[in-house]
Amino acid sequence: MIPWVQLDSAKTPDGTQELRLKRRGSEFSIMLGTNELMNSRLSWSEEALAKLSCQRIAGHRRPRILIGGLGMGFTLRAALAELGNDASIVVAELVPAVVAWARGPMTEIFGGCLDDPRVIIHGTDVGQLIQSGPAAWDAILLDVDNGPEGIVHRSNDALYSLQGLRAARTALKPGGVLAVWSQGPDSGFTRRLKQAGFAVEEVNTRANGKRGARHVIWIATNGSR
Repeated sequence: MIPWVQLDSAKTPDGTQELRLKRRGSEFSIMLGTNELMNSRLSWSEEALAKLSCQRIAGHRRPRILIGGLGMGFTLRAALAELGNDASIVVAELVPAVVAWARGPMTEIFGGCLDDPRVIIHGTDVGQLIQSGPAAWDAILLDVDNGPEGIVHRSNDALYSLQGLRAARTALKPGGVLAVWSQGPDSGFTRRLKQAGFAVEEVNTRANGKRGARHVIWIATNGSR
């Protein structure tokens, strides 16, 4: 068995925890304490986050997409594959080291997607971008934690609150989509999405196609106000 080797580490935005990038052969892992946030072999559900969202906005002209969290780029690459040349994608990533890992040790995994002219990387809290203006986005995709609770950055809790969800709805165009990835179900979050005025679909998916852990993706659609 090839042992894991730690390549680098970085503090979380609040400075209280540490992200670690590890490698075992051609496999990469991003850890937060004992929690594995991402593994390069398990990309299915993160890709589904993008595919399901882009399918819902397929008729939108010049779509603008906001992705919270770069991770290993699974969601970004899937979105680029789904969207046309008229689309633009903003990725909010607060940890500079994660972007450096994408351009360094994990270059091959990212496959040059950060250089796609449709992509802009912002070293900004995704919550700030959500509140930057009304009807600004066709889709907002959140994969910044392991679910609707701030574990990487505690202030992320505000994203999943009723007030935060209402702010996301305001930031979406009519017919826009808020999509949230989670490692498991959360009935309270489903309830809050509905209270915020979204039409909600809860999709169960696997970490690796038909195998692996069961994950949940909420697809919340913004109807007319």
